[in-house]
Amino acid sequence: MRIRALTKLKTQDHELASQLDNTLIEQSKDAIAGNNKVKFNSKITNIDRAVGAMLSSYIVKARGGNNLEDDSIHIHFTGSAGQSIGAFLAQGVTLEIEGDANDYVGKGLSGGRVIVYPPKNSTFNAEEEIIAGNVCGYGATGGELYLSGCVSERFCVRNSGAVAVVEGIGDHGCEYMTGGKAIILGEVGVTLLLACRVALLLFITHTRLLIACSLLVLC
Repeated sequence: MRIRALTKLKTQDHELASQLDNTLIEQSKDAIAGNNKVKFNSKITNIDRAVGAMLSSYIVKARGGNNLEDDSIHIHFTGSAGQSIGAFLAQGVTLEIEGDANDYVGKGLSGGRVIVYPPKNSTFNAEEEIIAGNVCGYGATGGELYLSGCVSERFCVRNSGAVAVVEGIGDHGCEYMTGGKAIILGEVGVTLLLACRVALLLFITHTRLLIACSLLVLC
């Protein structure tokens, strides 16, 4: 009896043609060509996922190793960003989100800049509220991440080169970091810095300042 190998039976449609990044690419082409810096506004919702990833891919394909200058492309979003905004974001791109974001903000950040802060007309204290979800800054190799508020678990896990600033984190923060900097302006959860190597953590609360380098803690 001959057993047939499993094969793909149905073509998948990832709906890439309908993604927000296509619009961002069109509006960024002048900057990608090296002509002028661009800055523009866009709405965003929680069904817009991995915003910036296709844009970054387009930039790298178009320019190779010739990186854009910082802030060559600055996009101001309003709304609630879906998962993985700023994933693998290339150098020269700034994503500014006035609202909030889901999990994986800045996942694999690769030189770009991601900024998330509450709406300007909000009435709550940002440092007391959640601004983004779990696993922000995971696997980042470069760039900057600024979060005006608290985040959930596994902040900056496996960060190896990015600078990240946040006002409080949940459990398992900064595990397996091998580089980069994490600045936490508030409370932290359990298992901080597990297996962290060659990284810098600046941890500030109202009552103490803690600086940790690798597994050495100075109080």
